[in-house]
Amino acid sequence: MPDPSFPFLGVHFTRLVAGGVECGPNAVLAFAREGYTRGTVDVGELWDALSYRGFRALAAKHRRAGLGGLPLAFARRRSRARCSGLIPELRAEHLVQAPAGVRAQALARNGALVDDFLIQRQGSEVHVLNAPSPAATAALAIGAAIVERVDEALADAACASVSKPDPAEASA
Repeated sequence: MPDPSFPFLGVHFTRLVAGGVECGPNAVLAFAREGYTRGTVDVGELWDALSYRGFRALAAKHRRAGLGGLPLAFARRRSRARCSGLIPELRAEHLVQAPAGVRAQALARNGALVDDFLIQRQGSEVHVLNAPSPAATAALAIGAAIVERVDEALADAACASVSKPDPAEASA
C-alpha cells in the first residue's frame, strides 16, 4: 500500500479505458530530465539533481523509502511480489514492461516536497514551477491562474512604460 506521505511510491493499479490494468507507477529518480528508458543517463543533469541541497536533505531524511522503490522499478519478480499483495491472482506472465513516464517534482531547498501548484511571477515572466498530479484534471484552472498572472505582468509593464518620462520631452 502506498505511504500517504509519499503517495507516488509503492504499488498502484490503474484501470485503463480500453479495459486493461497498469500496475505502478513507482517513482524513482530519473538519471536524465527526459529519461524515458532505463538506459538514459545524462551525467550533468544527474549531477545537478544529486548535488542539489534539497535532494540531499530529502535523501538523508527518507533514505529507506527512496531506496525501497529501486527494486520495484528494476526487478520484475520483486515488483510482481509486491503487486500480488493487493491482487493475489497476479502471475509473472501478466506483467509486461511498459515505457517510463517522467514526472517532475518540485523540491524545496530544505528537502520538503512541494505538494501544490507553484506558479511564480518574476518581472514580466510567469513560471510554472510545479504542477503535480492530477495536473491534466486541473488544466483549465491552472491555465486561468497563469493567464491571471500574465495579465498582471502586462498591466504592470504598461503602467511602467506610461510612468517613464519621454527623454525627447524632457530636453524640450
